[in-house]
Amino acid sequence: MWIFGRKGESGFGASSTAEDVTKGIDGTGLTAIVTGASSGIGTETARVLAMHGVHVVMGVRNTEAGRTVKETILMETPDARVDVIELDLSSLASVRKFAAEYCSLGLPLNILINNAGVMAPPFTLSKDKIELQFATNHLGHFLLTNLLLDTMKKTSREHEKEGRIVNVSSEGHRFAYKGIYFDKINDESSYSPIYAYGQSKLANILHANELSRQFKEEKVELTANSLHPGGIATSLLRHHSFLEGVVDWVGKYFLKTIPQQPHAMWHYTRKSKGLVASIL
Repeated sequence: MWIFGRKGESGFGASSTAEDVTKGIDGTGLTAIVTGASSGIGTETARVLAMHGVHVVMGVRNTEAGRTVKETILMETPDARVDVIELDLSSLASVRKFAAEYCSLGLPLNILINNAGVMAPPFTLSKDKIELQFATNHLGHFLLTNLLLDTMKKTSREHEKEGRIVNVSSEGHRFAYKGIYFDKINDESSYSPIYAYGQSKLANILHANELSRQFKEEKVELTANSLHPGGIATSLLRHHSFLEGVVDWVGKYFLKTIPQQPHAMWHYTRKSKGLVASIL
């Protein structure tokens, strides 16, 4: 169990970092999009990808924060290729604009990491009048992925390398309603912040599973996976100050730090073929 620091068959454990897992890997020539890369595990994921030569495109709601992260990455890795493009996953119009801008650049796309998210806010509707967590955590990424699929398929054919889509889900999916309440997603009277979060994370998993099925059926050189990043101290609980305080205190003993988290992303599909699989 990770709590006790035991290492798995891979030789990596809870204390392993993304740098540990990616040691010796060269990602030159690969291009990745990381959503929510202006803070937390998204930042660390972008940093380590860039460190290994991957061209990283950060999809972020706060572009000022994104540029600050970019500058920090460049200070550490001066020759890194990092771009920042505005992306608000809670707005379908913003998702469409981001995808259109990305495609207009003519860039390939080997890796798509759907990481951005919001956790357990008070009941709120997005700009599209959809419950905020379902809109941000699932629908935004669902649309983004669909809009970029042709580019990813084209890249995998031309580069002859397996592409990779990773949905950052959560063990919180176990706290979802019984199934997904499609007819009550926007119903404030039945809203539970935690259950709604779990519902959105369950949708991430189902999305990845369906993509994986389609790719196998179409014999496309793409894979889709979802993962639980582990218990980690991030700003996701910012909507619950008391719980955040408790987690901060308990987390000193049980939660992973941000540099320790993304190793789950790197190792999750490491056994698959191709350089992209090695990086993820």
